[in-house]
Amino acid sequence: MEFPKYDGNIHPNEWINDIKKYLIFRNINKGDHLGIAILFVDSFITLPAEIGSFEQLCNLLKEDISFTVFKNTNERMLQSLKYTPDRKGGNTSRFISNFRKLCYNAEINDVEKQKEYLYKSLPVDYLDRVSNEFHKKMKNVNSINELIKKFEDIIVDEENLITNESVVALKHVVTGKYLSSNKDLNYTTGSKSQLVFAVSSDLDPSSLWKINFNKELSTYTNGFITLQHVKSKMFLGIDYGKNEYNGSFHYTQYYDHKSPSTNHTEVNCNDINYHRYWVKDWEFNHAKVRDNQGFLKSNDIINLRIKKSHDINGNYCQNGQYEFLRSHDIQFTIGNNIFQEVVCHNKRLGGIDEGRIELFKHFI
Repeated sequence: MEFPKYDGNIHPNEWINDIKKYLIFRNINKGDHLGIAILFVDSFITLPAEIGSFEQLCNLLKEDISFTVFKNTNERMLQSLKYTPDRKGGNTSRFISNFRKLCYNAEINDVEKQKEYLYKSLPVDYLDRVSNEFHKKMKNVNSINELIKKFEDIIVDEENLITNESVVALKHVVTGKYLSSNKDLNYTTGSKSQLVFAVSSDLDPSSLWKINFNKELSTYTNGFITLQHVKSKMFLGIDYGKNEYNGSFHYTQYYDHKSPSTNHTEVNCNDINYHRYWVKDWEFNHAKVRDNQGFLKSNDIINLRIKKSHDINGNYCQNGQYEFLRSHDIQFTIGNNIFQEVVCHNKRLGGIDEGRIELFKHFI
C-alpha cells in the first residue's frame, strides 16, 4: 500500500480521510499524522510554515488553484455524463456511483442543480417518454439519496417497457397457464395447422414469443403487434377462409375453423405468408385501464383482439369484425396429450379473456 500523495487530482476531504486511515493502518503515532501529511503535499502547492490542524490543511488545499481546476473539470464531466440503459449495455449502479462522485468532487450540493444534471444525462428517447414523470417525481426531492431513489423508480419502469423484438410470455390470469405452441403438434380437426394451447404454470421454451411492433415501443392508443413463436418461428393468428375450386372456377369460401372442444374460432400458428385469409395482426388493450395512454410494459394485464373482414357466416363486414383471444379450463386431447383450449370469440369480454404479459428478454 503506497502512501497517498496529494497532487490536486483528488478532493482534499477525501485525501485527508485516506491518509488518516493509512497512518492508522501503519500504526504511526497520532501526534505525527499532520506533519507527515503535510510532507506528502506536492511541492508545486505552496503552504505556510505553520499549519495547526487537518481542517486548516484542507482549507488551504481548497484555496489552491489546483482545486479550482479539479472542481471545474469534474463539473464538465458531469455536464457530459450520459446514462445508458442496462438493456443497451449500460450499468445503472456504476452510473449512479459516477454521478454522485462527480457531484461530490465538483462540490455541487444544491439538489436542484443535481436534479438538472441528472435530467440532462438521460437519452433523448427517454426524455420523450419520461420528461413529465421525471419532473413530477422530483418535485419535492430535497436530498441526493431521495433524488437517486426517484431516479431508480423511473429506470425500473423504463426497463419494464416491452420493446420491438422483445421475447415475452402471455400468462392466462384465471388459470395461471402460459400461451404455448409446439412445432411438432398440429390440430387433428379444423385447419390442421400448428397447435396453440395453454399449458403449465411454469415458463418453458414452448411459451416464448417474439413481439413485433412497427417501431421501438407501442402505446395502448396504437397497439398493433405480431407474436412469433420463438422455437417454431411461426406466427399466432386465425384462419377464416380460403380459395376453393368447384371444377370450373376458383371462388372464396369464408368460414371459421372451429376449436376442438367449444366450437369457437380456432387459433393457430402459421408461416407469415400462409394465405390471404389468415390474419396475424393483433391489437392489445389494457384490461384494467380502458383509457390507458402509456406504453406496453411487463406485467400489464391485457386483452388481445384480431380483426377479420367476414363474419362466421361468411358475410362481409364493412368495418371488419373483432374477435378476442380467450383461454379457459376446457380441455381437449390429441393422442395421449391433454391441452387447455385457446380460442377467439366475439362474445362479451370477461376475466377469462385476460392475460398478463411478461418480459423475458430484450433483443438488442
